[in-house]
Amino acid sequence: MKRCNSTKICLGIEATADDFGVGLLDFEGKVLANVNSTFIPETGGIHPREAARHHAKNAGRIISKAFQTAKIEPQDITVVAFSQGPGLGPCLRTGATAARALASYLNVPLVGVNHCVAHIEIGKLVTGFTDPITLYVSGGNTIVTAFDAGRYRIFGETLDIALGNCLDVFAREAGLRQQEGMPLGAVVENLAKKGEVLVDLPYSVKGMDLSFSGFLTAGVRLLRSKKYRLEDLCFSIQEVAFSMLTEVTERALAHTEKIELLLTGGVGANKRLQTMLKIMADEHDVRYCVVPKQYALDNGAMIAWTGILAYKYGLIIPIENSYVRLKWRLEEVDAPWVKG
Repeated sequence: MKRCNSTKICLGIEATADDFGVGLLDFEGKVLANVNSTFIPETGGIHPREAARHHAKNAGRIISKAFQTAKIEPQDITVVAFSQGPGLGPCLRTGATAARALASYLNVPLVGVNHCVAHIEIGKLVTGFTDPITLYVSGGNTIVTAFDAGRYRIFGETLDIALGNCLDVFAREAGLRQQEGMPLGAVVENLAKKGEVLVDLPYSVKGMDLSFSGFLTAGVRLLRSKKYRLEDLCFSIQEVAFSMLTEVTERALAHTEKIELLLTGGVGANKRLQTMLKIMADEHDVRYCVVPKQYALDNGAMIAWTGILAYKYGLIIPIENSYVRLKWRLEEVDAPWVKG
């Protein structure tokens, strides 16, 4: 079924880490397709080159599946967007190569999207929020951010490793395994529900920032000591880490006087974290919403939607200048589409 030529559509490609995602959205924000393939390593964490090989192998299939889901043809595409950074180099380059090839073949503009901004924008789209404090917690990022003076500003962040990575490393040290549809963080969450004892762990909030490296080292040391049940350690790790996140987010709310709180990222699927933030938001009479899982995890729809927002303001890039940016920080991105 070929779509009416008057309908503008963006194809977005997400490939910053272990996910290769393709999203198709029209310019009104309707999600036509959001298809994903995840690289699951046999052992250890994400191996960038292996993940990139997974993306290259599955790119054609996922792009085709997105078109089939949306019931449109490649010729219906108005613009192509891709995750330009931040992320893992081999993965980013694989996604960028696919996006460049599509944009060149279809002779349509190309837009480079900041992965972190995309998480915020898709969250706003699906929740209806307009000016939130956003807590973005994932395997690669732990950020408290809000819009101010033309850009998203970081009001607090991890000084070392992201919380999602911290949970994953602890889980692997405990011999836990990732499963299809259940990442390591979810495995830790299930064990934490059976915990009963709060074990003492470092509480590392430094001003508005957080540190998880020493926290992780202490957790692994306690794990190896075999003095505590794994369920109690998982429970304690969640309680302490999520308390740190809640404290920093609460300070950002108080400072900015925003009236909306948005939670996104893979770790945002954790029910205990959601509950702690809900209690805090209620105390401050702040509207609170969790981004649905299919849009909170890395996905192509968020890249497509942010690509549309940027495209409307002429923020396109020539293919020859579309280099990936491995350390592209959130506050470096101009966001003229945001009113605030």
